[in-house]
Amino acid sequence: MNIITTIILSYTLLFFNTTTAIFPLLPGSYKIAVLKYKGGGDWYANPTALPNLAKFVNQHLKTKLEENTPAVEVGSSELFDFPFVHMTGHGNVVFSSDDASNLRTYLMAGGFLHISDNYGMDAFVRKEMKKVFPELEWVEVPFDHPIYHGPFDFANGLPKIHEHDNQPPKGLGLFWEGKLICFYDVECDLGDGWEDPGVHNDSEQNRLKALRMGANLISYAFLGNRE
Repeated sequence: MNIITTIILSYTLLFFNTTTAIFPLLPGSYKIAVLKYKGGGDWYANPTALPNLAKFVNQHLKTKLEENTPAVEVGSSELFDFPFVHMTGHGNVVFSSDDASNLRTYLMAGGFLHISDNYGMDAFVRKEMKKVFPELEWVEVPFDHPIYHGPFDFANGLPKIHEHDNQPPKGLGLFWEGKLICFYDVECDLGDGWEDPGVHNDSEQNRLKALRMGANLISYAFLGNRE
């Protein structure tokens, strides 16, 4: 039994406790990872982002995420050890047919993928994710979706972290049988907002917004991916 199945089965036995901790009854700790892909794009961009997010979530939501966040290859069986994976970069992305099949199985099994366009990967993400779910289209996630409202409230959707093309930020999603399985932030760059303060010189206000939205993604991936 892989860790995704274990977590989903465990959560069906838990009561959601909003006054203390989100995962107070789960033993042990759980891992999140950066998705490593082929094609030459810098999948390794923002090296401090995911560790900082894990630390923030542990501090504010009383979780036990491992703060050492490894990279996992998209076609690897180890992908199924991580309930949440984060994908970013500035350029080309290539999924082989085996990569696409593995990622599809992972997401249909309950895994969650967050993609953050670090500027320059949008066209490649759209093309390669079509290999994963050719039957699905990206849709803008409505502002009343739970991912924007727990544990932190974002009534107007994604916060604007970086300018990019000076367009409004958009949260796009892929839904499988009514469930949000992949969240894609465009014209936002949450990952940059999670990095150490001196990397991009983001204001503390913007960093906090980015980290809080990231906490919502983690919370949804672990608890809410069962509508």
